[in-house]
Amino acid sequence: MSLSPRAAGAARVVGTSVAAVVLSVAASHTALACSIGDFTATALCDAHDNGVIRVTDKDASGTPAKISLYLQLSMPGGERWSDTQTIQHPTAEGASVDLNPQGWYPGVSYRVHVQAGDQVDADITPLVVIPDVTCGAAASASASVSAEPSTSSTPSPASSTTPSATPTSSPSSTESSSPVPAASSAPSPAGGGTHLADTGASNGTTAFAGTAAALLVAGGGIVITLRRRTTTRASR
Repeated sequence: MSLSPRAAGAARVVGTSVAAVVLSVAASHTALACSIGDFTATALCDAHDNGVIRVTDKDASGTPAKISLYLQLSMPGGERWSDTQTIQHPTAEGASVDLNPQGWYPGVSYRVHVQAGDQVDADITPLVVIPDVTCGAAASASASVSAEPSTSSTPSPASSTTPSATPTSSPSSTESSSPVPAASSAPSPAGGGTHLADTGASNGTTAFAGTAAALLVAGGGIVITLRRRTTTRASR
């Protein structure tokens, strides 16, 4: 039984609409499907200053994902399991989980494996490499080392204040002993004049005294001689 042209046209329209709906549903399902591209992994320090590898899942389908972390050893193909966490309710905006590495050393590599239902069973690429960032116990150790100089330098202000107190009391002693520095600072170069603190006469004073004594003796002799002559003349 053949269809009329009108019925055939209606069937074509219905078939096209159904096909469009099927394609749109398939496209939306594909867009909501979980994939390895929804996951990212980063090595960083968390709020508690611990070194962690944070995995973020931006999955609009909300498929739970199991995340496993493996330390890469130096031997070919060698690795060691470190931690496993599960992202229960991923969202399109992103849900994160922190995995604890066995060692936080710059240059060490970790492999992150993801299992999300029957849609994802793959590794996040590339490998996560620990950066040259100090976290955790290493940060605490460095903080304690940096704190030691601050504590050791604490006495220095005290010692610096002690000398400042000493000069305040020294002026009084300086004032009371002011004559001493005056006497000690008085000496002049060799061959100079007489010092105030000297107790004996200088060479110039001795010579002057000797000259005066000689003149005095000479004057006395002249006086005696004149008196004798006057007496002699008077007796004649």
